[in-house]
Amino acid sequence: MQPVPVSVLPPSTRIRPRTALVASADRSFRQRLTEILTGLRWQVREAEGGAQAWAETEATPPEAIIVDSWLPDLDLAEFVKDFQGCFPQVDLVTAGGSPAQESPRGPYRQELLYALRRSQDTDTAAWNTAPALGKFMPASERITDSWPVPGAQTGSSPRDAAVTPVHTQTNASTAVPARAQLPTPGSDGATLDRLPELIGDAPCMLEISRRIRLVAPRLTPVLIEGPTGSGKELVAEALHRLSSRSRKNFVAINCAAIPEALLEAELFGHTRGAFTGAVQGRIGRIEAADGGTLFLDEIGEMPLALQSKLLRFVESGELQRVGDNETVKVDVRIVAATHQALAQLTISGGFRADLYYRLAVFLIRTPSLAQHHQDLPLLVDHFMQRMGRDAPVKRLDEGAMAKLCAHDWPGNVRELEHVLERGAILAGEESVLTAQEIDFGLAVN
Repeated sequence: MQPVPVSVLPPSTRIRPRTALVASADRSFRQRLTEILTGLRWQVREAEGGAQAWAETEATPPEAIIVDSWLPDLDLAEFVKDFQGCFPQVDLVTAGGSPAQESPRGPYRQELLYALRRSQDTDTAAWNTAPALGKFMPASERITDSWPVPGAQTGSSPRDAAVTPVHTQTNASTAVPARAQLPTPGSDGATLDRLPELIGDAPCMLEISRRIRLVAPRLTPVLIEGPTGSGKELVAEALHRLSSRSRKNFVAINCAAIPEALLEAELFGHTRGAFTGAVQGRIGRIEAADGGTLFLDEIGEMPLALQSKLLRFVESGELQRVGDNETVKVDVRIVAATHQALAQLTISGGFRADLYYRLAVFLIRTPSLAQHHQDLPLLVDHFMQRMGRDAPVKRLDEGAMAKLCAHDWPGNVRELEHVLERGAILAGEESVLTAQEIDFGLAVN
């Protein structure tokens, strides 16, 4: 028997609206599911991780919970098992499959699966473009717009048979593929789950997303190496967003942009009168990131003397403000980035080897734009759409796109963004950018 929609129940039987909880570190995934469930007359609450979802359920139990295929703070299988034991009345569905035992089939299961599959069908955060799905999935496994709608009578058709809990074992030929379990081109079993910050479907870009997801939940220091303008800070921000520290500060400092005489005070803070002009005390960037993430951009430019002091902090977690004799205990996760080959710098003596090995516990390399040139159309569309937030969206004609494709992009993605911004300005009120407006000029900077 199918559940009666709330909208047709008499007023006397409407105790309170149905509530669903969506637990995911992916904001785009949560927003998409919220839109769909709201359209189905659900009230939706969101949680960024397993711990928050648990607390939300304890405070006010929902009728249902949808859990993403990965949680930033808890093991998914353990969470599902413990949650089902403590809250058996809550209908639980997972997005990516779970080794845990299947929960009892609740009255809202079909409706939840419909919403989940609709969100997977149009998940711009995970896929960004629909063609990518069709490119890498067999036609028999693609998600379509014709899933059974909530409340429809199920029969014995193949499509009806596919409507099962997403963490139930099913035949591979009929199972709906999990959002994070699609194969990448040229790989066997690797995941195709690109982070929304990283635009591009090239294997090297998908590998970065994979590595970010692997290391984000840990406290492991990360070193990001890559050419200027290749998106190193975006990687650092994604690491912070998917970590258990996401509610705390993400503090970035460019070690090459601050004069050497001021960099120490900027990092570690200072007391009043510690140096000329220090009219009052001030905490440093490290202390400001307490409980969160400290992003040290262009770490290779840090003076050797300051590297020694940073090493002491990395080893002990304690810092000493300039002009102060007291030490301060600070808990930060360090993510460093550089456009240089730090391993080579350690050989030449330009960077401390002991600090390098402390920072480069986990290495992520961002590619030059030339290494994923096939992503140029996606990047162009991304930047044009972003510029269109405050003005009508412009597009490029074939000549303009051909000119972009012929360029070698020494300034990488940042150069592309500047070229497109300049082109949009040169085009004036015109809605189409031609090759004449594509001016490379000084865009490298």
